[in-house]
Amino acid sequence: MAQKFRVVIVGGGVAGLALATRLGDRIGKSGQAEITLVDKSFAHVWKPMLHCFAAGTAANENDRISFLSQASRHHFEFWPGEISGMDRKAKTITLAPVVEPTGEVILDERKLEYDALVLSIGSRANDFGTPGVAEHCLFIDNLVDANGFNDRFRMELLKAFGNNEQLDIAIVGGGATGTQLAAELHKALDLASLYSFGKKPPKLNITLLEAGPRILPAFPEAVSAAAQKELEAIGVQVQTSAMVSGADEKGFMLKDGTRIPATLRVWAAGVKAPDVTRKFGELKLSRSGQLEVRPTLQLVEDDSIFAMGDCAFIADKPVAPTAQAARQQAHHLARYMPAWIGGKALPPFAFHNKGAVVALGDYNGWGTFPGGRVFGGGWLRGITARMVHLMLYRQHQFELYGVFRGTMSCLVDWLDVFVRPSVRLD
Repeated sequence: MAQKFRVVIVGGGVAGLALATRLGDRIGKSGQAEITLVDKSFAHVWKPMLHCFAAGTAANENDRISFLSQASRHHFEFWPGEISGMDRKAKTITLAPVVEPTGEVILDERKLEYDALVLSIGSRANDFGTPGVAEHCLFIDNLVDANGFNDRFRMELLKAFGNNEQLDIAIVGGGATGTQLAAELHKALDLASLYSFGKKPPKLNITLLEAGPRILPAFPEAVSAAAQKELEAIGVQVQTSAMVSGADEKGFMLKDGTRIPATLRVWAAGVKAPDVTRKFGELKLSRSGQLEVRPTLQLVEDDSIFAMGDCAFIADKPVAPTAQAARQQAHHLARYMPAWIGGKALPPFAFHNKGAVVALGDYNGWGTFPGGRVFGGGWLRGITARMVHLMLYRQHQFELYGVFRGTMSCLVDWLDVFVRPSVRLD
């Protein structure tokens, strides 16, 4: 019996899981190809919601999508593991051992063979080699990071509550992640105070540090100014043109000599590809470690290897590393890869900007249309933009779950409001 064409997708983020689901339904079910998804986690979350998981305002047990469950329903295989190497000549990838926190090795190092390899390994914050950041800062690049931060946040909040002390938090990076996290942490404290039996909640002192002249630089200046005003109204201290020169266990140091004390220090600045891209051999990389691809999303050096999402760099026409772009690239490959397997040429990918949205918890929100026109804000507290943000998440769920399961997921979330606390307390 002839070997089926093997498509291996590494990374189960927005792009990777969408591609695995669509290819599984289209060519995995029919037996035209064998689709395998690899990820170091066992569940998928929508990355634009990580700040909500970090603050504890979203119940991630409801918002996670099991890779094993999704694979069984959509005709692809799932293997847990983290890519650690690649042999392009032998057409294999190496997966690092799966190790328990206790140090016990659950799965040894393994190799997977492929006929087509799709790398969708995302990105992480870029500390730019700033002294002390790696050792003393928390990141929220993935669900493990977000849950780890939430554990620390709740414990420090409890300590501040019990000792009637102020809790100082500093966030570096005034992009969407850092800005939304600052607002969401205040929302978490507001919600937690509902369960404080009349006791006065501790003061939460959050400082948002941005190296550039304004926060939310990807949005129009009017949105940046309105968002800063809203953050300052709820008590966030926003410092722009604040270049961080170092970090230690007590806070951040700025280049102008200022010191920012902080019990919790979060680094949400910059974007770079995972360091493993530099271990793939002689491949062309961008300055931030992204894999350089042609407009067809194939590597410059290898027709059988694709990259999409945050880890990919289209030199001819760069695309911003956003969930919107990653999703469109996944849809492009899902549409044209079956014919490519059959010998047809791939058309180039074309990005269609559909605007952007930022939501500051329940306080306010703004969005931009492709032409730059702004909506949201105002006396309605940006309800339109906040609803668009929620609808994008629901769209993602419906795409992966289908109409029936997507509707049931919405219903479960709605019913959950009447059962669980609105913020994580334990």
